[in-house]
Amino acid sequence: MYCVLRRLLAGMFLCVAWFSIAAAQNPVFRFTAVPTQDDAVLVQRFEKLAGYFQKKLGVNAEYVPLASYEAAVKAFMLGEVQLGWFGGFSGLIARTAIPGSEFVAQGEKDQSFKTYFIAHASSGIKPSKGLPGEMRGKSILFGSPMSTSGRLVPEYWVRRQFGQSSKDVFSRVNFSGDHSSTLDLVQAGAADVGALDYTVFEKAQREGKIDPSKVSVVWQTPPFPDYVFVLRGGVNKVFGEDFNAKVGQAVVDLDDEDILKAFGRPKFVPASNTQYEFIETLASALAAEESR
Repeated sequence: MYCVLRRLLAGMFLCVAWFSIAAAQNPVFRFTAVPTQDDAVLVQRFEKLAGYFQKKLGVNAEYVPLASYEAAVKAFMLGEVQLGWFGGFSGLIARTAIPGSEFVAQGEKDQSFKTYFIAHASSGIKPSKGLPGEMRGKSILFGSPMSTSGRLVPEYWVRRQFGQSSKDVFSRVNFSGDHSSTLDLVQAGAADVGALDYTVFEKAQREGKIDPSKVSVVWQTPPFPDYVFVLRGGVNKVFGEDFNAKVGQAVVDLDDEDILKAFGRPKFVPASNTQYEFIETLASALAAEESR
């Protein structure tokens, strides 16, 4: 019996060793994204991108769908994915957690992004040149707590306008989890006000999904840097010399109309860590205020 068990264990160790060698010889380049919209949109966008990466970079590539901003950032930190399509704030958290990580590419429009504050018609809030004062005492819906356009930037402007945090300005503060849900819930009257990615609103508008008798944009923020591809430090050791530069260039070179249309971006451009210093400053300032 002992001899049989020893042979079985030896066989198991041999299999594990073989698979480990195979994985090292054929590493899979995995990437993920924060869930800004519904799953169908994200799968359409990123499964096509996986095929593009496979051809362009000469590696096996795989999109890893995750259910929340927090899960996407955690997967990046743990090394379960090597590339993430993050918002500026979630990307900053991911990048600073892993030494050598870098912002490599962004959509051209992501250099000057905007948040839309929307309101349900029943709230009585009208469009304004500044953040409408009538918002005080109403209910508000943000996206994810880690969202740049759905939380960080709108919170900054609320504090700048009212001199108080959202929890002190609004009667109720809730989080929808993503921009599409924020739009749907405010349009349905589940909240008076919502803050969301302007491209999600405009896409829904083009598709005829906005009922102007129910919901409208009442204010938009000044521009700020947002969505960005973040590449994990150490990828060159796994995938070869200059792989980090190749990934950034592959995104910038992307000219597949179907993929670009799925992203809602006509082109991508290089990104750098320094471009997001504003987001870092904003996050630090809000964290300092909340710790008082």
